Amino acid sequence: MGKGMKAGKKQGGGGGGANMQKQLAQMQAMQRKMEQAQAEINEMEATATSGGGAVTVTVNGAKEMTKIAIKPDVIDPDDIEMLQDLVMTAVNEAVRQMDELCNKQMAGITGGMGGLGGFM
Repeated sequence: MGKGMKAGKKQGGGGGGANMQKQLAQMQAMQRKMEQAQAEINEMEATATSGGGAVTVTVNGAKEMTKIAIKPDVIDPDDIEMLQDLVMTAVNEAVRQMDELCNKQMAGITGGMGGLGGFM
């Protein structure tokens, strides 16, 4: 250690602590906004159809299917695969729409930073 220096002390740049507090406050504000956005997302729903409206599926923000409607005329015991395909298509489209809604909601907060592993 040089003359006049004390252990554990840095020289110069006295504003480091204030800058760190400002960054921490910004991160806490972003976290609150993200929590609010997640609560809003949980209330959202996305609905998709397939087969010209033969199957309609709704998913919520947690990407759980909350509603399904199947028109009786699409139910053919001899062609169950068609019904399975219609349901799968509607579910996948509803989930894709919800992903898009979630990404738009979060992009407004994160400024398009993307990724943010585990936050979405």
